Amino acid sequence: MDTEVDPALTRLKGVGAQLAEKLERLHLRQIPDLLFHLPLRYEDRTRIHPLGQLRLGQHALIRGRVVNTSVQYGRRRSLLVRVRDDSGEVGLRFYYFSAAQQRQLQPGTAIQAFGEARRGATGLEFYHPEYSAADDDGALPAPSGTLTPVYPTTEGLTQKRLRQLMEQALAWMRTSDELPDLLPASLREQWQLPALPTALDFIHNPPPATDLETLISGDHPCVARLAVEELLAQHLGLRQLRHQARAEAAPPLHSQGGTLQQQLRASLPFALTAAQDRVLEEIEADLARPVPMLRLVQGDVGAGKTLVAVLAMLRAVDAGWQSVFMAPTEILAEQHARNLTAWLQSLGIEVVLLLGRQTRRQRTEALARIAAGAACVVGTHALFQEEVRYQRLGLVVVDEQHRFGVDQRLLLREKGRQQGLVPHQLIMTATPIPRTLAMSMYADLDFSVIDELPPGRTPVVTTVMNDAQRERVIQRVRDACTDRRQVYWVCTLIEDSDELQAQAAEELYTQLTEALQPFRVALVHGRMKNSEKSAVMSAFKAGETQVLVATTVIEVGVDVPNASVMIIENAERLGLSQLHQLRGRVGRGAADSYCVLLYRPPLSQGGKARLNTMRSTSDGFQIAEQDLLLRGPGEVLGTRQTGEAGFRIANLQRDQHWLPAVKQLSETLEREYPDMATALLARWHPEGLNYGKV
Repeated sequence: MDTEVDPALTRLKGVGAQLAEKLERLHLRQIPDLLFHLPLRYEDRTRIHPLGQLRLGQHALIRGRVVNTSVQYGRRRSLLVRVRDDSGEVGLRFYYFSAAQQRQLQPGTAIQAFGEARRGATGLEFYHPEYSAADDDGALPAPSGTLTPVYPTTEGLTQKRLRQLMEQALAWMRTSDELPDLLPASLREQWQLPALPTALDFIHNPPPATDLETLISGDHPCVARLAVEELLAQHLGLRQLRHQARAEAAPPLHSQGGTLQQQLRASLPFALTAAQDRVLEEIEADLARPVPMLRLVQGDVGAGKTLVAVLAMLRAVDAGWQSVFMAPTEILAEQHARNLTAWLQSLGIEVVLLLGRQTRRQRTEALARIAAGAACVVGTHALFQEEVRYQRLGLVVVDEQHRFGVDQRLLLREKGRQQGLVPHQLIMTATPIPRTLAMSMYADLDFSVIDELPPGRTPVVTTVMNDAQRERVIQRVRDACTDRRQVYWVCTLIEDSDELQAQAAEELYTQLTEALQPFRVALVHGRMKNSEKSAVMSAFKAGETQVLVATTVIEVGVDVPNASVMIIENAERLGLSQLHQLRGRVGRGAADSYCVLLYRPPLSQGGKARLNTMRSTSDGFQIAEQDLLLRGPGEVLGTRQTGEAGFRIANLQRDQHWLPAVKQLSETLEREYPDMATALLARWHPEGLNYGKV
């Protein structure tokens, strides 16, 4: 089968440059794009409603004769057309009208109209309804035989025009072989999915008896048919990325007796958990192969992912290769650099830190050490900028994958390409991901889970408190400080503005500084210079300050074992994953630890459900499943990773039960119907997966 070539919309009658530009605003470029542009809702124009039986708010098709036409003068000039049938009378009101329209709608004229019955100055009125006046023979259009679709549209593009174009597109589909069904009949039958033309015909022209609730919600088999095809194309694209990566060569990192690993493990005051050992074995098996490792390591907050990553990096160093550790924020990168230095300095291993805002001298020195072959490099996205040169990059570790996106880690892989070899990649996330989502969104990666916490982790007691109880919360903070414990107080705002967040944090800092004397309060937020943030975090970690007022810059990875209380302002506004990450900053030492979720009433149903979930469980996987139900996959995976905006029809939250089938279908298509797999990708991703490019 040849890869499908989508015909341009300009092939349709009436689509010139001006209309094509409007359609482009809706991302409609080809006829199949139009066919996959699904209705938002449907209107019932299949029967005439008697005027005397109309109800307020009802959308209805009506028919009658004009009994009076007049121009009304009030706050706005309008044309009022009174229409009567045997059962009653109703008004049609137009605020925008022409003299020709006024002449057309004279008393005695038969008229048919569709609109919403609303309360008006003369009783029930239809405002700017779609209407047809009788032709010269006195005839009116027959009611529709199917429900009428209402589409997402844009300025200057009417529903009537869209429906006309859709009728042409459907006629093209029925008579053309340019939109083939790309699911084999045997697989459609196995999964009880209709053929593509059947599904599209039904969705755009559903019969009157259709269960509209299932059609609009996406639970109807015809919508599922399209969603499955789109999910399948996305899954095939990720598998293609995986195949492309597997076709590359990577340096096999053979253990030289594991000397460095053994030395580090011997120096630790604790043993690795069984889960850490198991995942490390999986990683080492990958590193020994001459193909690039692509492995996602998932583990709850505090499960010990960083130590596993460092042991993997030692495997690379032991084999004579460099390794890189990429973190999403400069604060976290600096912390990782400190931890790695503390672990590796006694082993004689050099750790270099590279950040975007270092001084020119620091940056020049770091770049020179990296080019000279520094064994371990830690940094942010600065690691794959043009001037960075690696000598022998064998392993890339990416922390909190969802904060970067696939394209950025692929860029780092390209930075390490040398003599036909690319580095191995280890991806880590502390955001637990439901297995169904992992199968779909990380199909280009192998998957490991550290599902055990190290012994000695203190359970965090979570309480939910009304903001009116703030004085009690401040007293709890004072008590913790008196007991020589430290406290995080996180200030959040729903507005995505560093400036507003910083302003709110500064106000809170001022209040707490006064309320908590003589204890020392510090402030850190996103608008501070990196050197200032580092100084504040270092002082807090050293115990020089007791309370840290912060925005969510401390969400990921900050490790202060003496901090035992976490206060989160406006907790109802945050997603479960973010709340869970913040709570994970405490409970890292031996002291009893607490998380207080402060909220401002009234609570929405979703807010109440999130806070109750946080209070009832500390299991990251349960929280992730609940997050998926409450807020959808973007919150669980991070919007930059999901490509969620790229889905035209599929909805990961609604369609997750299809993902196991999609995985099986993709394997079958690749193996038995490779031409169909290629054509599917061309249909849904003609320019490639938007987050898979390098």
